[in-house]
Amino acid sequence: MIDKERYRSLFNMTLREWKLYDHENIVFKKCHWMGIQIFKNPFDMWIYQEIIHRVQPDVIIEIGSANGGSTLYFANLLDCIKKGIVISIDVNRTDYEAKHKRIVEITGNSSSPEIIEKVSELCRDKNVLVNQDSDHNRNQVLQDLLNYSPLVSLNSYFIVEDGLVDIFEEPIKAGIKEGPLAAIEEFLKINHDFIVNKECERYILTQNPSGYLKRVS
Repeated sequence: MIDKERYRSLFNMTLREWKLYDHENIVFKKCHWMGIQIFKNPFDMWIYQEIIHRVQPDVIIEIGSANGGSTLYFANLLDCIKKGIVISIDVNRTDYEAKHKRIVEITGNSSSPEIIEKVSELCRDKNVLVNQDSDHNRNQVLQDLLNYSPLVSLNSYFIVEDGLVDIFEEPIKAGIKEGPLAAIEEFLKINHDFIVNKECERYILTQNPSGYLKRVS
C-alpha cells in the first residue's frame, strides 16, 4: 500500500528542513558513484557535468578526494568527452578506492610547495578546472584559492564546495567558525579575474552557494 502520508510529510518540509535532513541522513551515508561513496549533492553533480561539457578541460584538479567517488565521477565524465585527466590531491588514502586510467594520484598537503609545483607542471599549457573539497576552514580554502586559481583557464571554473557550512548552524557547521564563504569573499576582494556564477545555483539545493567561481579575465 502506498504511504501517502509519508510523501505529504516530506513535501511539507521547508527547504531548510529538507537540507538538514539530507545532510544528516543521505549525503554522508547513502550517496555512491559506481559503488564508491561520494559526498556530493546530486544537483551539484548535474551542474558539474554541464560545466565539464562546456569547458572541455584537459585537467580537473580535485583538492580533497576522500573515498574517491567524486574522483571516479570526474574521470567517467572525462571519458564522455574523450579527453583529460583528474589530479587527485589528498593527504590520506586510507579510505580511497577509485581506480581509473585518467586519475593521477598526488598524496600530500595541497599547500605544500612541492605539491603545487608538481600540479602546476602537469597543468602547463592545459585547459584547467579546479574543485576544492578538502578542509573547509576559511584559511585553508583561501590558501587553496590563492595557490591554484592561477592555473584555472579563461572561462573555466574554480569550484569551492560546502559554503553551506557558513549559512546553517549546527549540525552542519561541525565546529567551523569561518568557512568557504568567508574565504571566497576575501578572495574576490583581491582577485578580479573571477566572478560568482549564480546560474549554477539554479536548483537552489546546492552545497556550494557562491562557490561556482568562473574565470572571466
